[in-house]
Amino acid sequence: MFENLQDRLDKAFKVFTGQHKISEINVAEAIKEIRRALVDADVHYKIAKEFTNKVKEKAIGQEVIKSVNPRQMMVKIVYDELIDLMGGEKADINLKGDPAVILLSGLQGSGKTTLAAKLANFLRKKHNRKPLLVACDIYRPAAIEQLKVLGQQIDVPVYSEEDNKDPVKIAQNAIKFAKQNGLDTVIIDTAGRLAIDQEMMDEISRIKNAVNPSETLFVVDAMTGQDAVNTAKEFNDVLDFDGVVLTKLDGDTRGGAALTIKYVVQKPIKFIGTGEKIDAIDYFYPDRMAERILGMGDIKTLVEKAQEQIDEEEARRLQKKIMQNKFDFDDFLKQIHQIKKMGNLKDLISMIPGLGKQVKDLDIDDDSLKHIEAIILSMTPEERHNPTLLNGSRKKRIALGSGTTVQEVNNLIKQFMEMRKMMRMVTAGRPGARPAKATATLPAIHKKKKKKKKRR
Repeated sequence: MFENLQDRLDKAFKVFTGQHKISEINVAEAIKEIRRALVDADVHYKIAKEFTNKVKEKAIGQEVIKSVNPRQMMVKIVYDELIDLMGGEKADINLKGDPAVILLSGLQGSGKTTLAAKLANFLRKKHNRKPLLVACDIYRPAAIEQLKVLGQQIDVPVYSEEDNKDPVKIAQNAIKFAKQNGLDTVIIDTAGRLAIDQEMMDEISRIKNAVNPSETLFVVDAMTGQDAVNTAKEFNDVLDFDGVVLTKLDGDTRGGAALTIKYVVQKPIKFIGTGEKIDAIDYFYPDRMAERILGMGDIKTLVEKAQEQIDEEEARRLQKKIMQNKFDFDDFLKQIHQIKKMGNLKDLISMIPGLGKQVKDLDIDDDSLKHIEAIILSMTPEERHNPTLLNGSRKKRIALGSGTTVQEVNNLIKQFMEMRKMMRMVTAGRPGARPAKATATLPAIHKKKKKKKKRR
């Protein structure tokens, strides 16, 4: 996410390396590179120029504090302007109403149907809501079935009327159904088209007028770049929506939509989709996004993801086992499962300040942990509980059962024993401390450098 933009901005800030003050000369050079970086990220030239003019105005004549060098000062100025460009602060979703009605709009292929299920799951977990998914896409044959499958996965009811070809009536009947069954949030998935047309706009306008939604969200594929911004403007002119949802932000996107959609339509980005998994959705935080763009990591989001997966009681039990030197492979396997639930592994590592650039060229597959899991699962319960039993013949059996080598088994056991010793030392040095909300450090993960494309 934003890797190319991050590299280009870093290049711009290198202008200040070894400089003792911010001057018109070094600012002009940096501004030129920042503007190029933004345009390359699919930001409209006019917006990029206005952005860099603000940065230049703030930078020139800026007094550099003794403890802060010119480069750090310039990064801070760009950081503040990026936050302002993306909306300033997190925008909350309006859940007023009995029931609250959320209307989703957007083009076909933007990920609306999947987003509907993600949003239902998110609101149920984060806000303790009782959602109902409504299938109002009567044109795409697989849309209703897709929503039903997704609803089943997250145990959320789906309202549909296969024989009814009036989406307005379906939406109205769904709201009645929600009221009768004690469901407090209705999420309506509407039809999309391959391009904007009057028929689609008329239909969604009629649905909006009929149900009077608490929240109308425009769902857009972030990978479409500046086209996403233009489409958002056209939808907003007709619908006057309340906010934007950017999907596929984990893809090979240049970032132009995320950076400028708020500026163009004057409506906030409320949610972002960051992967294919049903829980890969979160609120959009302009400050956290700015931190990631500038390579500062995103420790707040990482901590929140960890807290969602780690149970307080389980943490206490784990701390006790570590103190007694009884932390075993079964406990370690649970830690791996918790990490996998938190999301994409490379994305998680990149949230740690300072590690983003180190992992960007590494091909860290989510399946890389499967080697470790396979080795542990090839052990008997007794071996997992007591690793000292693992002799040569047992290791050969485990290697054969897991499809790995004896050397890989040996490496895992060695790293596990060292990790267990280190964990005990750290925990022993914190008498009376609360259980740490953190997962165990993983042994070395199978990873490889991405091959750089040869230039022709």
